[in-house]
Amino acid sequence: MKKEPLVILTGPTAVGKTRLSISLAKAIGGEILSADSMQVYKHMDIGSAKIRPEEMEGVPHYLVDVLEPFEEFHVVRFQQMAKEAMAIIRSHGHIPILVGGTGFYIQAIVGDVDFTENEAGPHRQELERLAAEQGAHVLHEELRKVDEASAAAIHEHNVKRVIRALEFYRLTGKKISEHNEEQREKESPYNSAYFVLNDDRARLYARIEQRVDEMLKEGLLEEVVRLKEMGCHRGLVSMQGLGYKEMLACLDGEYTFQEAVDVLKRDTRHFAKRQLTWFRRERGVIWLNKEEYGYEEERILSAMLNVLKEKEIIR
Repeated sequence: MKKEPLVILTGPTAVGKTRLSISLAKAIGGEILSADSMQVYKHMDIGSAKIRPEEMEGVPHYLVDVLEPFEEFHVVRFQQMAKEAMAIIRSHGHIPILVGGTGFYIQAIVGDVDFTENEAGPHRQELERLAAEQGAHVLHEELRKVDEASAAAIHEHNVKRVIRALEFYRLTGKKISEHNEEQREKESPYNSAYFVLNDDRARLYARIEQRVDEMLKEGLLEEVVRLKEMGCHRGLVSMQGLGYKEMLACLDGEYTFQEAVDVLKRDTRHFAKRQLTWFRRERGVIWLNKEEYGYEEERILSAMLNVLKEKEIIR
């Protein structure tokens, strides 16, 4: 059976994915599907560095500006919405281009990961109560006893994922770390090309600093004030995004404005580093190091098109 074509363009935050993705879409007759956990939300434009309608240059975009900040967005919902969008793109006779920096979301599509174990099971309430009454460390310790690999990979403060791993073990008697490894070994249902755009670390970090400064000039704090007035609070998934949680902490008097800015810059640098660690772990990725192409977008695009022809994704 012939596999459906799929192009992935990812890379660390602020590396320049957006502009390149538009050039790529126009060159191959593609439509863009956002693999970004923040751009999906309405009213959250500045902090998410959301693409503006005029920047789209007529290229259709999916999963951008579709949910209210009060709605929960997670990998299972992303996968479902992304598959629906891909079917629409294909019905137009176009190629889906998955663009964004959330590596886990990309893996969910490329590997067609089965998330059925994430449905709420009979143990969830009991585990949530245990976390609330005895603390996250008790739960994490229980996970360490049954699945050391997961305990090493999941921070004890990430209670949701600790619960999910324990719940999976209780339901199936299998370690979620082993299940995840099996999922990673699965053959992809797509004929895909997985591009990672990257830059020299010093340049990338300078670009991150510059982007944060631009967001503040554009009114990031004011955007967060408006969201707060709408009733958005730190307990929401949407408000835990970079830029939003720091500005909320500032508005709540936890940080001065300058402290919030410094923390945001530092945490964004750390985030970019974690993204690169994730992409290095993924198999079959094609690295596009900007300096190797003299920072010329035409040369990068040309290299991408050559790969797509080799893989018979385009003619």
